[in-house]
Amino acid sequence: MIIDTTELQDINSFSKLESVKEVYGILWVLAPIFTLVLGITISVLAIVWLEREISAGIQQRIGPEYAGPLGVLQALSDGTKLLFKENLIPSRGDIRLFNIGPSISVISILISYLVIPFGYNFVLSDLNIGVFLWIAISSIAPIGLLMSGYGSNNKYSFLGGLRATAQSISYEIPLTLCVLSISLLSNSLSTVDIVDAQSKYGFWGWNLWRQPIGLIVFLISSLAECERLPFDLPEAEEELVAGYQTEYSGIKFGLFYVASYLNLLISSLFVTVLYLGGSNISIPYIFVSGFFEINKAYGVFGTTIGIFITLAKTYLFLFVSITTRWTLPRLRMDQLLNLGWKFLLPISLGNLLLTTSSQLFSL
Repeated sequence: MIIDTTELQDINSFSKLESVKEVYGILWVLAPIFTLVLGITISVLAIVWLEREISAGIQQRIGPEYAGPLGVLQALSDGTKLLFKENLIPSRGDIRLFNIGPSISVISILISYLVIPFGYNFVLSDLNIGVFLWIAISSIAPIGLLMSGYGSNNKYSFLGGLRATAQSISYEIPLTLCVLSISLLSNSLSTVDIVDAQSKYGFWGWNLWRQPIGLIVFLISSLAECERLPFDLPEAEEELVAGYQTEYSGIKFGLFYVASYLNLLISSLFVTVLYLGGSNISIPYIFVSGFFEINKAYGVFGTTIGIFITLAKTYLFLFVSITTRWTLPRLRMDQLLNLGWKFLLPISLGNLLLTTSSQLFSL
C-alpha cells in the first residue's frame, strides 16, 4: 500500500489539530479553577488588610501604612516572610500527621468554593447537594487541626485540637438545621436554585425576612465554626499558649491563618447566598423593573455586576464579624458548649419545625 506525500501531510495536520484541541480543552477546564484561586487569594489579602485597619480604628491607633499604599501589601509581605522562615519539626512528634494537618485544613475549605454562585448562573459546579457539600467538607477541617495537635507531641497543642473538634461538633448541628430550613423554603439543596428562589419577589423575597431566627443562629454558628472571637477557644493564648499551632513555624504556621480567613470568607459567602439573595440586586422604593433585572443580563457586564453585588454583601458580613472580634470578650469552654447545645440547638430545631409546618400548611 503506497501513501503519497499529500495524504501524509493531511494526516499530520489532523493529528496536530487534535492535539491542539486537547490542550485547549485542558486549558478551558483549568482556567476557571485558576481564576477562582486567584480571586480567593486576593480576597484573603483584602480581608487581612481590612481586619488590621478596622481593629486599628476600634482601638484608636494607626494601622498598617508603610508596605504599599495605605499598607495594602502588608499581608503579602508577612506571607513572603513566613515562606522563607525555617520549618521546625518536633523531634518526638508524629511527622506525617504534623505535616498533613495544615494542608487538610486549607484544602477542605477550598473545595467548598466550587458551589458558590458568584453571579447569575456563574458557578464552578452547580450540584444538587451544594449546601450540604459545604457542610460535609467543612467538617473535615477540624480533623486536620486534631491531627496537627496530636502530631505536635505537645499537651497544649493536643488540647487545642480536641477543643476544635468539640466546638465543630457542637455548632455544626445548629448550622445544618438552619441550612435545612432554607432548603425547605427553596425546595432545593442547590445554591443556584436557592438564589433563584429569592429573586422572585425582589428585596422582600430574601430569606432574611422569612428566616430571621435562622439568620441569627447561622451567624453565631458560622463564627464558632471559623473559630473567631469570642469563640477562639482552640487557640486561647492565655490558656494554651497558641493551641494546636504552638509547635508550628514558617509557611505551615501561615497555612492555619490562611485556613481561618478562607473559612471566614466562605461563611460570609454562604450568608449572602442563603439569606441575602446572592447576586440579586433588589433596591426597595425604586420601581424600575428593568433595573431589578440588570444583574441577569448575559455577557461580561452582567457577570461583573453579579460578582460585585455578591462581594459587596459578603464584605458587609465580614465587617460585622471583624467588629465582633474586637469588641466582645472570649467565652469559657463550658459557656461555649452550653451556648451550642442548650440554646442554639433547641432554637434551630424549633425554627425547623415552624418552617416545616408552614410549608405543609401552604400545600
